[in-house]
Amino acid sequence: MVHTCVVAGCRNRRTPGTSLSFYRFPRDPERKRRWIAAVNRRGWEPNDGSRLCSTHFISGKQVKNPRSPDYVPSVFSPPANLEVPDKQEARVEAANALLSLQGQGRSAAGEQVQGGSPEEKAAAEESGSSSSSSTSSDEDYNESMSDSKRGKFSQTSDAAVQLDDVLQALRKENQTLRESVDRMSLSENSLRNDAEKVKFYTGLPNFFVLETVMWLLAPHMDGMKAAKLSKFQQLLLTLMRLRLDLRNRDLAYRFGVKVGTVARTVHHMVTIMSSSLVPTAVFWPSRAELRKNLPAALRASHPDCAVIVDCFKVPFEEPVSRGNQGQHRQRVDPGSPGGGAGPNALKYLIGVAPQGVVTFVSRGVLGNVSDKSLAEGCGFLCKLLPGDVVLASRDLDIDDAVAARGARFRAAAAPSEAAGVRRHVERVISVVKQRYAMLTGPVESPFTAVCERTSNLSTFDRVVQVACALNNLCISAAPLE
Repeated sequence: MVHTCVVAGCRNRRTPGTSLSFYRFPRDPERKRRWIAAVNRRGWEPNDGSRLCSTHFISGKQVKNPRSPDYVPSVFSPPANLEVPDKQEARVEAANALLSLQGQGRSAAGEQVQGGSPEEKAAAEESGSSSSSSTSSDEDYNESMSDSKRGKFSQTSDAAVQLDDVLQALRKENQTLRESVDRMSLSENSLRNDAEKVKFYTGLPNFFVLETVMWLLAPHMDGMKAAKLSKFQQLLLTLMRLRLDLRNRDLAYRFGVKVGTVARTVHHMVTIMSSSLVPTAVFWPSRAELRKNLPAALRASHPDCAVIVDCFKVPFEEPVSRGNQGQHRQRVDPGSPGGGAGPNALKYLIGVAPQGVVTFVSRGVLGNVSDKSLAEGCGFLCKLLPGDVVLASRDLDIDDAVAARGARFRAAAAPSEAAGVRRHVERVISVVKQRYAMLTGPVESPFTAVCERTSNLSTFDRVVQVACALNNLCISAAPLE
């Protein structure tokens, strides 16, 4: 259905390809009354098909906040007021025609008087003199009326020119305000040409990478209910949560939604990214690919190096939920050397390729679980092939478990070698944590609860995986030298 704007003089119509929006009149009686008053059409009332186009709002769209200037339309062209001079000119022409007719009648009467008696001639001459004086006075009046008409017309023209200047100034100011709002808003347009802004809010290097992630996730977001947030805003909100570790209320203020909407959006988006983005970006490379791109520092000493492993811990605010605690306690080894961290932290095993990208990350266990128990229970050993070399900067006590898979475990023996491997792993872990501040902790309790019984993964486990996947889309660390 084609809609036309109801404002007098506005010719905007809803046509294919137009960028204009057309709004119904509000249902709220008070706001509807104010809209009708702003349209300013005497005796007119809107119906169900009445529409108002977006050009009559300062920001280009209506706003439902009563404190906003766009709560009621306010941008209208000045009314044309050139009808009054036309009417005055018509009246002057009519008066001139009447005086002309009167003059012709007097001249005919004079001719009749010329053939009469001397008394009639005298009367005619007297009448002629009076008519001539009357005609001269009428001409003076006519000239004064013409001067008055020209003066009023010039005043009206000057007023129209001034209104046009004011209108142009308002349009320019409106455009400037729109550009300012776009720059300050968290929208797709505000990030498109600003790589530094993209990097600050998302951790990704540029808008192209962000757009690629959006393209990958968009098909999986169709079932999400967040009417006030577009798909891009849902992704941006989640990345800002991971990147800057902003609280839900802060994000709610920034995006103009409720706190509950922020929490649901983050949980849903992390789940989607864990199932679609993580398998694409965090994977175990083939042996041929590893050897092809092996850094020169390891090519001579460890040509069969498949992975460099280490563990890192993230503290959390409150104890893990009871179901998760029981699950993690089954893996606790009271006599393990890694039991000194205490239970108020989550421990993860991370595998880093020699090239500096994350190829494996485990799910979290309580901090007092030993490194050996974590490595044997997280599925890391299943990735190894016979002949692979596993490097670590310290002894993780997994020699026998690795040997059972036909691989070899090497804790860096020489001080220089140990320092190099340790720097490499710590560099990757620190880059991931610095890029996504949420991994520095402390983790909030809602993120430590198991979100799906089938996977036994908490939301924060998924957050760690997603952060590693996003990190692999960037230059995570310099190659080992």
